[in-house]
Amino acid sequence: MAKKVVATLRDGSATDGRSYSKVIKMVKSPKTGAYIFDEKMVPNEQVKEFFK
Repeated sequence: MAKKVVATLRDGSATDGRSYSKVIKMVKSPKTGAYIFDEKMVPNEQVKEFFK
């Protein structure tokens, strides 16, 4: 029989990967004029600064 997977309990600290967010911004390419997507992983505190 297969073993059951037990979910680990997280305490919500900043070291468990939740302190980062994937942000996607649509940017117009100066070379072709087409829109491209700029994807980055940024800390939660810098999300608003990324979109400025």
